[in-house]
Amino acid sequence: MTENVEDSNDEQEFKLEPDNELRFEVENKNETVVLELKTGLAEIFGTELVKGKSYTFHFGAKIAIFTWQGCTLKLSGKKGISYISKETPMMFYLNCHASLEQLRQKSEQEKNRGPVTMVVGPTDVGKSTLCRILLNYTARMNALGRKPIYVDLDPGQGQISVPGTIGAIMVERPAEVEENFSQAAPLVYHYGHANVNSNSTLYNTLVSRMAEVIHERMADNPRINSSGIIINTCGWVKGKGYQHLTHIALAFEVDIILVLDQERLYNELVRDMPEFVKVVLLPKSGGVVERSSKFRSEAREMRIREYFYGTPRNVLHPHTCEVKFSEMKVYKIGSPPIPNTLMPLDMQKTDFETKLEPVTLGPNLVHHILALSFTTSIDEDVVRTSVAGFVCVTNVDTTRQVVTLLSPQPKPLPETLFLMSEVQFMDSSS
Repeated sequence: MTENVEDSNDEQEFKLEPDNELRFEVENKNETVVLELKTGLAEIFGTELVKGKSYTFHFGAKIAIFTWQGCTLKLSGKKGISYISKETPMMFYLNCHASLEQLRQKSEQEKNRGPVTMVVGPTDVGKSTLCRILLNYTARMNALGRKPIYVDLDPGQGQISVPGTIGAIMVERPAEVEENFSQAAPLVYHYGHANVNSNSTLYNTLVSRMAEVIHERMADNPRINSSGIIINTCGWVKGKGYQHLTHIALAFEVDIILVLDQERLYNELVRDMPEFVKVVLLPKSGGVVERSSKFRSEAREMRIREYFYGTPRNVLHPHTCEVKFSEMKVYKIGSPPIPNTLMPLDMQKTDFETKLEPVTLGPNLVHHILALSFTTSIDEDVVRTSVAGFVCVTNVDTTRQVVTLLSPQPKPLPETLFLMSEVQFMDSSS
């Protein structure tokens, strides 16, 4: 049930009853909406609001402010739409958090690993939002020293790093209201595509490697170990997409799978998962909106822009640097498949999907994102090694034999291998 549907530019006050939610969107590129909590208590995706503080939201923001006890909120600026909803799934989500917390306490006492939770469901059901809520609730229990690990395995959105990667971070404190979790020391692997289907073998290889590294790190730190993992997945849940989900569950040794809004997927997982894996079906929020492919593409571009230029609250100043052809070694992972009749006897088709191929430097590189590998030689395991950061090719001068890069740091860049991503970014700021 909803009320107060508006499309307004005015300053408005909303009085919310307990267990109600105010939802709004910022739909125009040059508009901002300012939120202030006047009375009571409220939270956004599990992060508490500070009374009297102004929070500014920019284009693309889709916000839900929930209150357990009731509150008064003030909104200023042009909103696409704003309304109060009396029906939210927050009680289900809180119960999930409470169950996970019991498991964390048990694992602390028994000195073993905390719960590994995977959130699955089709596109646009609120998987990322549920992950954020559960992580924020866990991080708010700072008296217990909780430090859950957030794993984002959706290369299409790049919540932890740029699109075309999978990543993980340790969450020590709740996310900022207007931004995401602190990105300090992320573990990032270069996949090089926005779509999981582009190279299934490589994707599974990286997922397995990430699970291995995270389990090793957890074993070295009892506090992180008992806090567990929360895994976000992509919305491809049928056919090969379903096989990816079962691979993730196996690689990370998942204990709990939270299925959002799809009974068929829930029943398939109940059938296929071992008995010790608890599969739970949860409703999605009525505030979740479907995103068009144009919106997704714009969101990807915005995410890359944020990597180089920061956000309105935290502006960054990237550098433009020129690197000689002779100083760059660029590779891509995965070579074009060859017909079975021409394939060497000792090779399989999957070998080509994780093969390192040298890239000839030329105009074909312009606008591509390049990952800086932690490896310095192709004699090392480049594919399964995490990456240090990213640059974007803005120009290639074949006459001068020079590549111009947009980089978060000035020259000299680390002496390393560059891995080319299919993901591109047109830098209109330069």
